[in-house]
Amino acid sequence: MTTEMIAVFTITLLAVISPGPDFAMVTRNSLMLSRRAGVLTAMGIALGVLIHVSYTLVGVGLLIQRSLWLLNAIKLAGAVYLVYLGVKMLRVKPHAGTAAVAAMPLSQMAALRTGFLTNVLNPKTTVFIVSLFLQVVQPSTPLATQIGYGIFISAAHLAWFGLVALFFSADSVRHRLLAVRHWIDRAFGGLLVGFGLLLATSR
Repeated sequence: MTTEMIAVFTITLLAVISPGPDFAMVTRNSLMLSRRAGVLTAMGIALGVLIHVSYTLVGVGLLIQRSLWLLNAIKLAGAVYLVYLGVKMLRVKPHAGTAAVAAMPLSQMAALRTGFLTNVLNPKTTVFIVSLFLQVVQPSTPLATQIGYGIFISAAHLAWFGLVALFFSADSVRHRLLAVRHWIDRAFGGLLVGFGLLLATSR
């Protein structure tokens, strides 16, 4: 195994497990909705990663790295989407006379789309993948190997967030937390709004 391959694998694993909007969204959907919703959200995230890898491999990643206005546009779009999701969660109200929340079920496509958009509009993922391919991966690395790296990065996201979905959708976890699900929704809503505001104001 080459030094480049070890670097790609190590950096990817560290980036995947770091907390962020993807983690918050998978956790929330798994806990508040269902295991299927959580796993589909994870699959959407993995598909979003493939989009980042694809435009990086065709050279758009270099344009993004060198174009401040384009990166800022991506950052603003991502911030708006995160704040939108967060506000929706903050506005969820409990049933009258109970502490439970009327969590609206997501269709399979909606869960997949939520994960996809959360990732594809996340400029931190953009910066991570563009930087990885432009600074760690050598220009002389065969295209097939670079595609292999991209598939690994996507698979690593799917595996990690799939495990997150399985954990938070487990009955032993959900039964303990569903009694305060309204406050959990508010907590995740606040986190997403916070992520969005930090994203919008970061330089």
